[in-house]
Amino acid sequence: MKTLLTIAIFCIAAIGYSQDNKPTYEAEGDLVKATYYYEDGTISTEGYFKDKKLTGKWTRFDKKGNKTQLAFYKEGKKTGKWFIWSDDSLKEITYNNNSIENVNLWKSDTKLASNK
Repeated sequence: MKTLLTIAIFCIAAIGYSQDNKPTYEAEGDLVKATYYYEDGTISTEGYFKDKKLTGKWTRFDKKGNKTQLAFYKEGKKTGKWFIWSDDSLKEITYNNNSIENVNLWKSDTKLASNK
């Protein structure tokens, strides 16, 4: 009986640890919303597909739920303004047809001029 109980506890623990947080896909009109997760179940990345290509807004989060990246795609190609946040800076990258056009970097120690 003791052996049977030990095996049962081991199986329950193994099942609990082996469950993956698989991505979820949800139809929204002609788009498919994809959500990817970290191991702890928090959201890692959210975005959309159209015809199996990345499209529209994609957002990436850190494990605390803070936004770390905001990106845009059109027919699988990088487009528009992307924003990447880090502890001490914000990077803005402008894409056109998958090519970088411009990069701006703002750091927390940057001085702001004002006209009073």
